[in-house]
Amino acid sequence: MNVRFFAAAAAATGVEEQRIDLATLAGSQPFTLADLSEFLVATFPASASSHTPPLADVLTRCSFLLNEVSTRDLTLALSAGDVVDVLPPFAGG
Repeated sequence: MNVRFFAAAAAATGVEEQRIDLATLAGSQPFTLADLSEFLVATFPASASSHTPPLADVLTRCSFLLNEVSTRDLTLALSAGDVVDVLPPFAGG
């Protein structure tokens, strides 16, 4: 699975993309978007930027795209080929 970070999420993690091996993390259990959020918070406990809050704080305001489709359902099971975009709120019009 590939996770892409945008704006404040990218600043908090210090990366724009992260490959995740679901087979290693989930085994035979479903791995949900909520599980992914917990994993990302554990992986990036401190912000990579002194001007950005930690990812745990940023994620509370984020929306997600799963394979380019917006979702707020954190119970969705993820698959190895999925692409998850982490999108903080954007300013502007």
